[in-house]
Amino acid sequence: MTRVAAIIGGGVIGGGWAARFLLNGWNVQVFDPDPEAERKIGEVLDNARRSMPGLSDTALPAEGQLTFHDAIEDAVAGAEWIQESVPERLDLKQKVYAGLQAACREDAIIGSSTSGFKPSELQEVAPRPEQILVTHPFNPVYLMPLVEVVPSDRTAPERVERTKQIMTEIGMYPLHVRKEIDAHIADRFLEAVWREALWLVKDGVATTEEIDESIRMGFGIRWAQMGLFDTYRVAGGEAGMKHFMAQFGPALKWPWTKLMDVPEFNDELVDLIAGQSDAQSGHLDIREMERIRDNNVVAMMRALKAQNWASGAVLNKHDAKLMADAGMVRKAADIADPSQPIVTVARAVPIDWLDYNGHMTESRYLQAFADASDRLMEIIGCDQDYIATGGSFFTAETHIRHIDETHLGARIEVRTRVLMAEGKKMHLWHEMYAGDKLLATGEHILIHVSLETRRPAPFSPEIAANLKMISEAQAGLDAPEGVGRYVGQPR
Repeated sequence: MTRVAAIIGGGVIGGGWAARFLLNGWNVQVFDPDPEAERKIGEVLDNARRSMPGLSDTALPAEGQLTFHDAIEDAVAGAEWIQESVPERLDLKQKVYAGLQAACREDAIIGSSTSGFKPSELQEVAPRPEQILVTHPFNPVYLMPLVEVVPSDRTAPERVERTKQIMTEIGMYPLHVRKEIDAHIADRFLEAVWREALWLVKDGVATTEEIDESIRMGFGIRWAQMGLFDTYRVAGGEAGMKHFMAQFGPALKWPWTKLMDVPEFNDELVDLIAGQSDAQSGHLDIREMERIRDNNVVAMMRALKAQNWASGAVLNKHDAKLMADAGMVRKAADIADPSQPIVTVARAVPIDWLDYNGHMTESRYLQAFADASDRLMEIIGCDQDYIATGGSFFTAETHIRHIDETHLGARIEVRTRVLMAEGKKMHLWHEMYAGDKLLATGEHILIHVSLETRRPAPFSPEIAANLKMISEAQAGLDAPEGVGRYVGQPR
């Protein structure tokens, strides 16, 4: 049964939440009195559909159904999750809670996107205060994994755990904030940096562009993958954090910051900041900047996936869930019909797979087919545990035919056949499709080897039995068109 999320308030954050749930297969019901809400959310969704699938190395589930409603009671009907993202006015939020709690399920979770209010403030006049907690995301919500989960003393531990579970299921990283505090955790750091930046601009020390460059070219890269304390621990060298604190701790007493003093927020300062910002990036419209941001975020997070580190580890965990939910085969016993090609890859074409012509570049066809061979190896029993015992497959020969082009966001599927498996050799045939359109074929010869001797070695009994089962079941299929071709052979 499709799950339902209600989005109350469809601005930048609400639209991002809608995309996050929708592209993870939830039905989404939106309430926003803004007559432009449907257009605005539609534009956010266009960006999300372009970029979010690129974070995953497996296909996202089928997109849920998006509906817009003129009344809160209609929007929250049947919703398991309700996300409030209305403007940051406490009286408005409290009024919204009264209306939606009169109509929503009593077991629904009501999360607030508030960046500043504490949950106890949100709960003050609510009919069921225990139902409300803070779930504060970061923009763009459909890409950034962090969500701060902030309960109050009135929030049952079971509701907190369910909140964290749902956030994890849609690919986010729930950070449980153990004590209520204004602005939670992350925004307190951002506010400190923001205040110092305002002083640097006001005092003529740096322009908005120079400050942004100091972040982009320096500590922003380090923070993206290691945070604050681990970065400084590494800076301490072999002696670690204690040495760092001893060396730089006294600097805390030096007048390096004006964080205890705030510049007067007047029209002159606003005009100064806005003018420099316009000069810095005013040649780009907001949708262009969002797409550039999304491209960069996806590329950086995909690099972290390869290392299974930080946000990349969160994405890998979500990929494993998506594969399981989609019923992707992980072992031979799971194959429903071994007489048919096995789906070994199902994913979207990500941003970093494109070339200068705007379509998928040659090397990524090889990667997709290599991923398909790796999946087939896993299915027959040559998984990481087996490889750790000293056996694996090496690729001896590869031939790829490029038949049609494919573009950003296209859902591709690789279907794999075992043409031959005997002695120490495995002959695989891969076909890549986008829907019914054949994009490419890949032919691989793999040799089973001993990792100790680096020489060919017989299959294990389990691998031999699984390969025999698949190859014999598929033996009745017609020989694939193009098998055994050589490079340059006339078509």
